[in-house]
Amino acid sequence: MTPEQPSGALRFGMLGCARITPAALVYPAESMNEVVLACVGARDPVRARAFAAEHRIERVAEDYRAVVEDPEVDAVYIPLPITLHRPWALAALAAGKHVLCEKALTCNAAEARQLAEAATRADRVLMEAFHYRYHPLFERVRTLLGQGAIGTLRRIEGRFCVPHIPEGDIRMDFATGGGALMDLGCYPVHWLRHATGREPVVRAARARTGPEQVDMVLDGALVFPAREAGEATIEGAIHCSMDPGDELEARLTLEGDGGMLTVINPLAPQAGHELRLDNAQGELREQIDRTPSYRYQLEAFVAAVRGAPTNLTDGEDAVRNMTLIDALYEAAGLRLRGT
Repeated sequence: MTPEQPSGALRFGMLGCARITPAALVYPAESMNEVVLACVGARDPVRARAFAAEHRIERVAEDYRAVVEDPEVDAVYIPLPITLHRPWALAALAAGKHVLCEKALTCNAAEARQLAEAATRADRVLMEAFHYRYHPLFERVRTLLGQGAIGTLRRIEGRFCVPHIPEGDIRMDFATGGGALMDLGCYPVHWLRHATGREPVVRAARARTGPEQVDMVLDGALVFPAREAGEATIEGAIHCSMDPGDELEARLTLEGDGGMLTVINPLAPQAGHELRLDNAQGELREQIDRTPSYRYQLEAFVAAVRGAPTNLTDGEDAVRNMTLIDALYEAAGLRLRGT
């Protein structure tokens, strides 16, 4: 233990030097005494050494396996291509490490079930990095719904479009788990499930492909059945796109019989967001908090490792999310990722 390392801190090992790693882990960890960035391993040792030097990471491991098996590592962060999530998460869990893994957790629901069961057997935390879910903005949405601010919810729609994904990116490759639904649409699917607290069924889906079997655009029509007598059915819709002709957009819209709630940028509120409520009482416009969603996520992960019930995106939740993604792909006539 170095003199700067606080006793009892959670020691992270990182697999690879992905673009998301600084925002998702490095920067929030810098101001948290509870977290230490212990080591990083990558396929390119030169890149790993440069990454470690830039971000003041203690050690450079020889490879991914060395990170996972390092006795000085308590938790592993996995930002690798989706097809590599399952094998390395399984290896980390088998080595007794807690796992924070980028979305989508796996290529399909069967793989997610395998990871969820492995986490249970190992008694380790497995968290899918849906960072938005830990930000107060989303809790504000759930609170307003619970208070009846828009009456009975009738329809909910999630949209996420990112038009500037370059040709040749792994998100354009079926073999690496690519596709608009996997990379982008997994968020609207998650928004709808967590806002309503219900699991929907797929009515229909259609996709426009670019590279073979890779959805550039996917639209899905969902329905949230009533769970008990007197409860309303909710119509749902998702739209996700990597089409260069679309505009950048992240939006959640909830329509009730007494009003409408719109959330501009529920994904990363720290980059700018607005909550708009329109009902019989008038109009409400709010910005909730600009603290990075990744900071809230890391705090929740650390708390979960210490036994608190703060893991809102665990393996079982991932199974449910991937089950819906599988159903959307099947309805659109596309193969499941990982098959």
